[in-house]
Amino acid sequence: MGTSAFILTNQQNYCPEKLLADSIISAYNADVMLNFHNSKNLTEDGRLLSTTLNINDKNVQENNKSFIFYVDAKDNPNIEFFDYEELDLDPNNKLYQIGFIEEMDGVEDLLFKFIYEYLSINKNDYFWMPDYDWVYTLEDLKKLNVSSLDPEWCYKNPNSL
Repeated sequence: MGTSAFILTNQQNYCPEKLLADSIISAYNADVMLNFHNSKNLTEDGRLLSTTLNINDKNVQENNKSFIFYVDAKDNPNIEFFDYEELDLDPNNKLYQIGFIEEMDGVEDLLFKFIYEYLSINKNDYFWMPDYDWVYTLEDLKKLNVSSLDPEWCYKNPNSL
């Protein structure tokens, strides 16, 4: 299994429909493709857990750059976030880990475009990879030069930028 990531957002403000809408806007502004097949992951009793989007580079046929982005239901137990202390985040700002991104290895440039646009809309959210002890904010991403983007950008502590 490759590297995965999440968006961290305030619990009180989280709305799955807004995440879906903001994802569409982010893909549009990033000039990437978004495929939504409306497939749903359900609980045994039929409640929605999540749905998925495919975020693709426009040249996906040639370069195979694509990742899956999950839009989670509010009552999905997997969105609970607990790592405040490890990430030096305020535990009074209760967060959900949403927008699960699986298999981001090799698509870091595509991911950057999408996450940059998403955080431009949601300035108080964070981008987080569970294997690392830091988060990225919009301000952190603004420090990176898009024209010469380091392909390893997300594996480096933003405090070292």
